[in-house]
Amino acid sequence: MRIPLQPAFILHHRSYRETSLLLDVFTEEYGRIGLVARGVRQSRSKWRGLLQPFVPLLVSFQGKTELMTLQNAEPQGIPIHLQNECLLSGFYLNELMVRLLQKHDPHPQLYTIYRHTLLELERAELQQKHLRLFEKNLLIEIGYGLQLQSTISDGKPLLADRFYRFYPESGFELANSSQNEPKNWIFSGKSLLALRAEQLDDPESLQDAKRLMRLALGVLLGSEPLHSRKLFTGVTVT
Repeated sequence: MRIPLQPAFILHHRSYRETSLLLDVFTEEYGRIGLVARGVRQSRSKWRGLLQPFVPLLVSFQGKTELMTLQNAEPQGIPIHLQNECLLSGFYLNELMVRLLQKHDPHPQLYTIYRHTLLELERAELQQKHLRLFEKNLLIEIGYGLQLQSTISDGKPLLADRFYRFYPESGFELANSSQNEPKNWIFSGKSLLALRAEQLDDPESLQDAKRLMRLALGVLLGSEPLHSRKLFTGVTVT
């Protein structure tokens, strides 16, 4: 199989043998794939310095195994320059996709959302709502979207003036004030409706969205911590 000029972003790369790189690549039509870029670390390589995260690329590749071979790469437009906490956030998004996306599972809509999120992060000041909305859409794409319309048991609509307990494998139930509910799993209906509408415009809704995403993603990520979070020492971002 040979695929020509596929829009793509590098999610992660690491050295392979003496002169090559192993690439984790997110493509528009073929999803996440693994590529080997042979000889790219040589000084005369035309791709040297190009195969980096956050650079929009067109890549051609071929192969029949899970690890295919990069045949060509060229820039697709202007590189996206991320700085400071926005750069750290970009690495965080990349690691989430490496950990949660299955290889060869197409997600064209997520590709568009990812590119849009990077462009938002390119701005000088980080707005955390872009991270929360990306996380929300990533969960939808991999089949674990949050049920933000109604309660689990009776299907009643979520109400802004009520509080709900989150059950990661199913959804939300009305919180029982007479029971000793774990507070970290309780969310206001107002915040849940704001997340559903993707209008995280007040501090409370934004903080609740962050807490909810930590819980939902934590179930899927398991006990192994995200390496990118280690970069956030002293920076409250993710």
